[in-house]
Amino acid sequence: MGKKTSRWLFGILLLLLIGIGLLSWRQKQQKVAVSSSTAITQNQQKTAAHQDTIPTIYLHGYGAGARSTNSMITYAEEHDNAHRVLTATISRSGQVKLSGSWPKNTKRPLIQVVLKDNTNNDYFVTREWIHNLLLLLKRKYHISRYNTVAHSMGNLTFLFYQIKYGQNNALPKLKKQVNLGAPFNGIIGMDDQPNRNRLEKAGKPKYSSSTYQYLLEHRKDYPRGVDILNIFGNKEDGTNSDDAVSVTSARSLRYLVETRAASYHEIEVKGPGGQHSKLHENKAVAKKIDQFLWHN
Repeated sequence: MGKKTSRWLFGILLLLLIGIGLLSWRQKQQKVAVSSSTAITQNQQKTAAHQDTIPTIYLHGYGAGARSTNSMITYAEEHDNAHRVLTATISRSGQVKLSGSWPKNTKRPLIQVVLKDNTNNDYFVTREWIHNLLLLLKRKYHISRYNTVAHSMGNLTFLFYQIKYGQNNALPKLKKQVNLGAPFNGIIGMDDQPNRNRLEKAGKPKYSSSTYQYLLEHRKDYPRGVDILNIFGNKEDGTNSDDAVSVTSARSLRYLVETRAASYHEIEVKGPGGQHSKLHENKAVAKKIDQFLWHN
């Protein structure tokens, strides 16, 4: 075989090898592209699944913990096809740790918040903890809307949060707000007394605690379009209170938010079942909450 023939055969062989290599490389690239496209689609579906649901966040009051919201959460799970998906434990420094899992097809996801520093009544601090929580929920689950259910002083943490962050379009938006035994204008034995205060014209309270005065000065910062349910107790023992919160203190919320809310409703729970700590154990109250959240 001549040199020219050998070179010709070598050239043909080299071209074949190059062609086979290019074909193999293209096939691999196509597989990578398909795999990448599938992963993106699955991730988009997961993101959309969480975006389309509205989680309800439960927060306890002063000196309390998970026990204060367990009964309401259990009732929602047993009667209204809701599911506790996450527990958010917030440290004394405001760090948020999420435990549990949130399946993408959960219809009514519930998130229980537990504060390690459960006696901190500096709402300028505790509202930042809620801010940290919502930032994390948005980053991890891409939520765009949420509901809140709070007992006692947990309501003030949420309200202070709304005044600072409620109109921030970069954050998830509050859809429905449930207040339970909320001391918006004082606590009996601290800055309020039984039958001391009353609501005057247009629902404005005659006396304002320092906390309420701050809320009053910033009421225009509360976001528009929220549906609000305010539930409070009256033991009917002559104090017109639930032991800790007077009816007037709880009802002082209306004057703060009514002109900005999409709707505002009040429910007075009378008798022994309206006692401050029994409110969150009252099944009739739990039913009213769930009707408001998911059936109205």
